[in-house]
Amino acid sequence: MTATEFHLISHTIPHQPGIYKYYDSHNKLLYVGKAKDLRKRTSSYFTKTFTNYKTHELVQRIHHVEFTITNSEADAFLLENSLIKQFQPRFNIDLKDDKSFPYIVIKKEPFPRVFLTRTKINDGSEYLGPFTSVAKVRELLTFIKQNVSLRTCKLNLTQSNIQKGKFKVCLEYHLGNCKGPCEANIDEESYADALQQVRNILKGNLQPVLHRFKQEMAQYAMEMKFEKAELMRKKIEHLENYQARSVVVSKSISNVDVFSVLKDNDTAYINYLMVNNGTIVQTHTVQVKTKLEETEEEVLPLAIIRLRENFNSMANEIIVPFEIDFQIAGIIVTVPRGGDKKKLLDMSVKNVNYFTEELRKRKMLQLEGQSDIQKKQVLYQLQQDLQLNEVPVHIECFDNSNFQGSYPVSAMVCFRDGIPSKKDYRHFNVKTVEGINDFATMKEVVYRRYNRLVQEEQPLPQMIIIDGGKGQLNAAMESITELNMVGKVTVIGLAKSEEEIFFSGDKQSIKLPWDSESLKLIRRIRDEVHRFGISFHRQKRSKGTFKNELEDIKGIGRSTADSLLKELRSVKNVQTKTEEELADLIGEAKAKLVFEHFHNKIRAL
Repeated sequence: MTATEFHLISHTIPHQPGIYKYYDSHNKLLYVGKAKDLRKRTSSYFTKTFTNYKTHELVQRIHHVEFTITNSEADAFLLENSLIKQFQPRFNIDLKDDKSFPYIVIKKEPFPRVFLTRTKINDGSEYLGPFTSVAKVRELLTFIKQNVSLRTCKLNLTQSNIQKGKFKVCLEYHLGNCKGPCEANIDEESYADALQQVRNILKGNLQPVLHRFKQEMAQYAMEMKFEKAELMRKKIEHLENYQARSVVVSKSISNVDVFSVLKDNDTAYINYLMVNNGTIVQTHTVQVKTKLEETEEEVLPLAIIRLRENFNSMANEIIVPFEIDFQIAGIIVTVPRGGDKKKLLDMSVKNVNYFTEELRKRKMLQLEGQSDIQKKQVLYQLQQDLQLNEVPVHIECFDNSNFQGSYPVSAMVCFRDGIPSKKDYRHFNVKTVEGINDFATMKEVVYRRYNRLVQEEQPLPQMIIIDGGKGQLNAAMESITELNMVGKVTVIGLAKSEEEIFFSGDKQSIKLPWDSESLKLIRRIRDEVHRFGISFHRQKRSKGTFKNELEDIKGIGRSTADSLLKELRSVKNVQTKTEEELADLIGEAKAKLVFEHFHNKIRAL
């Protein structure tokens, strides 16, 4: 569907909240989205210039649009989540979590058993969880066994079987671990009370259990049953010690869910803390694959819905790091600025950062502190995997960076013997390229770097990595050719998302094994140039080096200017927009200021 074709049908789409569905020519669902204004949201796909390849690819495939009007944004949000879960459209974020989490089941049977299972079936049994750790479940079951007397046998304890005297108590009864329902030593009502204690323990609500045990201890003492009273005292002490070992957040905080998010390229990491009765009872971090450059603000609400469903959360308050579009009846959204809730959020942030750091370490190679032989082995392996003429003891890597589609800069990092040589790192302010042109920028900085090395008769690297696809690689090779360096160095391109390696002139890419030492080293070099380039950008922004005409408009701040540039890519494009189109992006008041600024400027000419 072209922009013109969409324009012909756009009047049939209402200015109301709802969900929209994009289909291809084979009537296959491509994407589901929500909107507070269906017409404005769907129109934006055909009026904006997208830099993301996947978004561009989606728009190219759209054949027709369907929509459903809802009563509110909240209803649209819930319907969107349900449809994504049901159909898993190709261009929606991937919210699947393929782990099979363990549950604790209270079996539907006379005098129910309590045990671990990974299979949740619709048999009328009660499933508590899921839990993120089998070890944690086993610890809980051991703790329950030590404090609550339940049967573990598989006997068919119907009333008729018990009355016929078919069973005899076993060793568990004599050890005090079972009350002996097989010989009618405990009735079903008392057994059900013991199961309620189990539920309280699993929910972290130990006070009712402690209260019950203290009552029983006092009763045994009154009846002169001092051995049983001592047994209850030990159980109380055990419970209190267990409670002390639990992560108690605050007695003033009851039941809340805490979420934090960290986005890295096309993957978002969401950490979830479930807090019951002031104690953290669950913690889990999930990876979410984004498809269309969704922001953290867009990813988090969908992840919250799915995680709360998966972990059967009943909390009526969620704690998040920033304001989100989450309007669910009965749910309070809190962005804490201090106090115990902020400490909880900080703990969640610490967990998500730790998770991603550990993931990064597993994916990348750390050669600092390794022996020369170990370093050389990795470099020999890299030479063999890429069939290089020389061992790449000196590697340099380039990456372009821009801030929300503006202000291009480039960075280069240098690795010697497999470890960073930070004294050789370089930043480049782009000089000859106007606007955003990754190819021209790459050609400029590669030429500047190696022209200088050639002029100063400095040694060249054995391998140059260009962070980007074939376009950036070909641009870099233009400079390598102009400098007569072809054959003197090996230049490869690294696709940003797929981690495919390209050689100039080759039609087929190379994909190294995910866990190979060679790819781990290349990943580390790639991530280091990203880090170095971003830090340079932030430094320049903080010093006010970057500035554009939008920021000179009275009443328009940096954040508004950056927002416009992110959407429209350049000041020139901003000038071409109507006041109404600008209002869709930044609101009516600011749109009027921007429109009048450029309109008056044109009249003055």
